[in-house]
Amino acid sequence: MPTNFTVVPVEAQGDAVDGSGDSGLALGEEQERQPLAAPSEVQPSPGLEPRDCSPQILGDGTPRENSPFINNTDMERENIYEGKNMALFEEEMDSNPMVSSLLNKLANYTNLSQGVVEHEEDEDSKRKEIKAPRMGTFIGVYLPCLQNILGVILFLRLTWIVGAAGILESFIIVFMCCTCTMLTAISMSAIATNGVVPAGGSYYMISRSLGPEFGGAVGLCFYLGTTFAGAMYILGTIEIFLTYISPSAAIFHSEDGEGENVAMLNNMRVYGTCTLALMAMVVFVGVKYVNKLALVFLACVILSILAIYAGVIKTAFDPPSISVCLLGNRTLSKRAFDTCAKYEYRNNETVTTDLWKLFCNGSMLSAKCDDYFAQNNVTEIKGIPGIASGIIRENLWSAYADKGAFVEKKDKPSIPASEEIKFISSPPYVLTDIMTYFTMLVGIYFPSVTGIMAGSNRSGDLRDAQKSIPTGTILAIVTTSFICILLAKIAVNRREFLEAKKKSFQKWLTDVFGHGKANGEPTWALLLTALICEIGILIASLDSVAPILSMFFLMCYMFVNLACAVQTLLRTPNWRPRFKFYHWTLSFLGMSLCLALMFICSWYYALFAMLIAGCIYKYIEYRGAEKEWGDGIRGLSLNAARFALLRVEHGPPHTKNWRPQVLVMLNLDSEQCVKHPRLLSFNTQLKAGKGLTIVGSVLEGTYLDKHQEAQRAEENIRSLMGAEKTKGFCQLVVSSSLRDGMSHLIQSAGLGGMKHNTVLMAWPESWKQSDNPFSWKNFVGWFGLLPFRTLSFP
Repeated sequence: MPTNFTVVPVEAQGDAVDGSGDSGLALGEEQERQPLAAPSEVQPSPGLEPRDCSPQILGDGTPRENSPFINNTDMERENIYEGKNMALFEEEMDSNPMVSSLLNKLANYTNLSQGVVEHEEDEDSKRKEIKAPRMGTFIGVYLPCLQNILGVILFLRLTWIVGAAGILESFIIVFMCCTCTMLTAISMSAIATNGVVPAGGSYYMISRSLGPEFGGAVGLCFYLGTTFAGAMYILGTIEIFLTYISPSAAIFHSEDGEGENVAMLNNMRVYGTCTLALMAMVVFVGVKYVNKLALVFLACVILSILAIYAGVIKTAFDPPSISVCLLGNRTLSKRAFDTCAKYEYRNNETVTTDLWKLFCNGSMLSAKCDDYFAQNNVTEIKGIPGIASGIIRENLWSAYADKGAFVEKKDKPSIPASEEIKFISSPPYVLTDIMTYFTMLVGIYFPSVTGIMAGSNRSGDLRDAQKSIPTGTILAIVTTSFICILLAKIAVNRREFLEAKKKSFQKWLTDVFGHGKANGEPTWALLLTALICEIGILIASLDSVAPILSMFFLMCYMFVNLACAVQTLLRTPNWRPRFKFYHWTLSFLGMSLCLALMFICSWYYALFAMLIAGCIYKYIEYRGAEKEWGDGIRGLSLNAARFALLRVEHGPPHTKNWRPQVLVMLNLDSEQCVKHPRLLSFNTQLKAGKGLTIVGSVLEGTYLDKHQEAQRAEENIRSLMGAEKTKGFCQLVVSSSLRDGMSHLIQSAGLGGMKHNTVLMAWPESWKQSDNPFSWKNFVGWFGLLPFRTLSFP
């Protein structure tokens, strides 16, 4: 497909003066295309727009003498680009020096879409018109994807996953998830390079490729997943705050281990609800002030990652003095004691420590102690030994455990105890708070690689979406995958989820929740989004919310890959992606991997997510789409119909396969309304035969004169077919005579082997003529009798 254009100025011909030649030419062409009939003879039908016969200037509205391809001065270019999408043909950073332009874009970096910013500025009456898209690859796609992918799961759960699954299986988990997102990014790049990508992001691409039913179902799942992602980020923030920053800020407390977990969940619910309420108020008032700190938030993420790299390098040569206390090979929590020893020497005297009192019934050396405590030594090891200590070799293999199991160091000696005597209700052992296994860890980790659609969601704000989306998304995935494979990371909260996703509802929700403030802000949608997010916060467990996110995002990614595979296999004429690394096998592999990961993570969550998507699909299918989008599912139906018609024999069918294929001939009155609608009622009673139904009619006249009437008559027939629940096709013929029209319709109706074998028409009013008795006898002799089943027809 050629991409280089040469525009040559052409002088106006004729007597045109001051640019009026174009208008005269357009007017002349318009007059030549006018119909032969007079305007008064053709009345527009209801619902049809009258033809605009005023002179039109073809093109994009830009005068040719001021075209940017002819006069390219800076002033004229700025005036022409203002409010138009002509910046697509402009190279990035071509007007300013490279360094100054990059610094200027970084200073104005925002993590919100252009539509949100425009809405906020419109509230203050500071913006009167919409500017043309200006975002490039780095600012518009790479940085948003980077900021969304580097999330709370990476900072809080990656090191725990490595400790439970081992290094090898952790690599497998990371590789599977990153491969899934990379294949999805390739498919998304193919869709983005297939044509102009307007605003709408991933939902637009899916719905225009797979149809409104799939688009609505997947769009709702994507909305629910992103809303639950907000709950996950809030829970991660509260966990960091209560576990690492300020444990004393906890409201609920408990002494025993089981009660401590319950108290932690209650603290998460209280603090999470307060945080959500604060964020909802910020979004309701306006996020443009918080958005000024978007670059600061991104800088914190990058600095945190760099700090981890620096810490790994430092600990390899100089490990810190952080220690871990072991009893045998069991890890102990040092909350209840300070000295990691059974006893110590003070003033030349042996005294027991606080640890002794936790496992014995007294502080004397002769006290009765727990059997395991008595037979095993207490040792202290380095908590961060460094890479050079051989820690990688020790953690190659998995160490899965059940809930409540001891956290043990395998290379340390341990003598099993015959009987464990507990002198306190909760010994200071470090226990696993959740059962770990491979598939569960996949479900928890997958949300950490989501966020690849942050760039495509800004498709309406990008200067060149076909170039920026593939390049920026794939570079962001490569960058974050490299970070994930090497090290764990620290957390950052994503605070714009409510504003970015509260408008993702489909049209069927707009009637109920689309009302709000006078400026069009969907307040009820914001409240519903906050309510759904509150459900995730009430779950209160980051490990329980993460698999729910995995289901919704995996379903969205699966349908992105399915869209590309279907379009390629159908060979639709409008599917011509220019992304050179795309192949339909990659999309099929990505779709299969997404489906496999859904059932690997949680088969019952996967079935539940599919059930939700199926219900939304059937609902949108029942309500019907308002317009045809040329999607792949329609193309699949056309291919299936063509294949089936080619297989149908053209000759008479076998006796066992015979069924009534009815051509219903309808008469129309002067208003193009059906005279005998009961014919369709009668034909509907024959639906058990599953045969073909063609509803036809004839209009007398010429097609040029009767075009408007023909459209109106066809609309009336289709509406009557819908009212009578008649499933079939409508065909209307305009002919000079009624006899010729009926003859043409009877001969040409149908396609291939799907031809009618029965003609159904109304009983003629003048069938019996008194002056010629043989005519009506002959007429009756041509017909058979089809009795009704009941007398109460219809």
